[in-house]
Amino acid sequence: MMRSSLIGKIEKAKRYAQEPSRITFSGLAAVFHGENDDHELSYSSGEWRCTCHFFSQWKICSHVMALQEILGKMLPKEALVSPAEIQPTEE
Repeated sequence: MMRSSLIGKIEKAKRYAQEPSRITFSGLAAVFHGENDDHELSYSSGEWRCTCHFFSQWKICSHVMALQEILGKMLPKEALVSPAEIQPTEE
């Protein structure tokens, strides 16, 4: 027999799962299985990293953009901005 407290937690978990905006990732690591190779992606200390060649030149790539789209509201706002959108600051 299940305890009523466990049943309550299961119901709460299901409700939370319907509200992904409650979750904000502060860091993550993943492997993206691309068309030609696997790529390691990470987000930490406000910066994306990907092991693909395109990212090394542009600091953004299709793998990062796909993850931004998938995780959407669960990422902090700064994780959704691409480096191309950031305007250089004048000193």
